[in-house]
Amino acid sequence: MKIFASIIIASTLFTMSSASFAASHTAVPASAAAATSLPMADAEIRKIDLENKKVTLKHGEIKNLDMPGMTMVFQVKDITMLEKIKSGDKVVFTADKVDGAYTVLSIEKAK
Repeated sequence: MKIFASIIIASTLFTMSSASFAASHTAVPASAAAATSLPMADAEIRKIDLENKKVTLKHGEIKNLDMPGMTMVFQVKDITMLEKIKSGDKVVFTADKVDGAYTVLSIEKAK
């Protein structure tokens, strides 16, 4: 009986560690996967605040947030996104509420 219990415990631990390894080694980060599934919104860059990781956007409707068009400040998930844009640029972006703050998850120049 002790051997059987030991086998059950060992197999359970192996299964748990395998699942943990798989979850931590996904090909696409969770935030990137979430950003690609969100609807894109149009905007114009009004101000970029690299120091505080914020961007001010004059944006159109953001459907997933049920938000009408307006001008507002967003947090930015990844500061490197801000290095590719400047004030006055027309952009498309995705945003969501992350830890209680409206956050830009992806942004690129409009074509």
